[in-house]
Amino acid sequence: MITFILNNKTIKTSEHSGTTLLDFVRYQQRLTGTKIGCREGDCGACTLLVGTLKGDTIEYQSITSCISPLGNAHGKHIVTVEGTNLKDRLTTAQEAMKANYATQCGFCTPGFVVALTGFALSNSEKNYNNALDAISGNICRCTGYKAIEKAAHQVVEKLEHKTETTFKWLIDNEFIPEYFESIPQRLKDIEAKDLNQPKGKYVSGGTDLYVQQADNLTDNPVHLIAEKDYLKGITIKNGVCTIGTNTTVSDLWNHTELNSILPNLKKHLKLVSSEQIRNMASFGGNLVNASPIGDMTIFFLALNSEITITDQDQNERHKALKDFYLDYKKYDLKDGELLKSIRFNLPSKHSFFNFEKVCKRTHLDIASVNSAIHISVENDSITEAHVSIGGVAAIPKYLHDTSKFLEGKTLTSETILEANEMLQKEISPISDVRGTSDYKRLLARQLFFAHFTESFPKKFTLNDFVQHA
Repeated sequence: MITFILNNKTIKTSEHSGTTLLDFVRYQQRLTGTKIGCREGDCGACTLLVGTLKGDTIEYQSITSCISPLGNAHGKHIVTVEGTNLKDRLTTAQEAMKANYATQCGFCTPGFVVALTGFALSNSEKNYNNALDAISGNICRCTGYKAIEKAAHQVVEKLEHKTETTFKWLIDNEFIPEYFESIPQRLKDIEAKDLNQPKGKYVSGGTDLYVQQADNLTDNPVHLIAEKDYLKGITIKNGVCTIGTNTTVSDLWNHTELNSILPNLKKHLKLVSSEQIRNMASFGGNLVNASPIGDMTIFFLALNSEITITDQDQNERHKALKDFYLDYKKYDLKDGELLKSIRFNLPSKHSFFNFEKVCKRTHLDIASVNSAIHISVENDSITEAHVSIGGVAAIPKYLHDTSKFLEGKTLTSETILEANEMLQKEISPISDVRGTSDYKRLLARQLFFAHFTESFPKKFTLNDFVQHA
């Protein structure tokens, strides 16, 4: 039985674990404050909070419930907009939306309220930029976003300079109702054991699969792996980083040591998705989706990553990620196998990493072309180079020839211009809804140049390349 707490109510259900959490909340529990919008995780109308027990405390994160399997709620605290309500007054988030005239038709409002409540409950620093990140996955089509930003600012004003926001403080200051204080013990009392799951399609976060195959996953057996501990975690040892494939983008975002080693990490990851999706999306899922424009795939290809693959008997094999992809949506993974971890050498003091992406809107969009580079330079000589690019081939593309060409060369504009000629020979873009093949070749060139202007701003400007390209 799937067992969890929904707002202030304990739920035990034998409903199909592949059913979306959104449909269960609306149709089985009649909690219709959670809205159905895009069913692709883009609009945020279906935003819920998921509370996970960590020792004696609970960590809350926002998710888009339209692409989250019901079975992933097992053992958790799920909060809908109804679950944030106070008895006879508005919560701080609700009052902020009202006071700033941040709602018109009201369809998007529940999602914003839940996301702002999640921000108040989160461990992130309580500043305006983080509040905007918290609602980055919520779209409003009629009110005007500035009013909503003002509402977020009002919430921040009440939270600023608080070194610790306990449940008691949040209750006393009208962010959440009183029942939240009882949830940690109630989750412990549930003692939710692992679900007995049938053989079926492996699903972790579901952010790719439920966009493509929601009906199929709802009707057929799924094997949920999001809570498998052996697929989780980030470890750094002897200059090598190992990431479990159940690790989410938010786990990377919040990792202090990685952010110190990769100072632009959050800037790069912000191009990937909204906070709700970052809280759900697993790296393993992104890799095996095998999209030619998968952002994190391009990211890890440039880090020259190695993947560990495990089977049902815990036998393991290792493979370079750049050799994993065989053809469009085809890769070297046998029946019953899973990706277990991703492993790569961290950038050193002589190396630089950069990720670039162009899409029709800056954030929360599929790339037209994306690219990453990891390059090591000593005394103006390129000692190592790994370049990847997406949107220009049938697979996420590691540029073998371009990378090899750069190694051993002097870091000059002439070298980079010659490397671009090699790059253009390696790619084979097609015309589609995201641009013509010529446009994608232009983007590939510009992103390649951008790697060097971003990594070596004192040495290169874009004019160094464009006037000769």
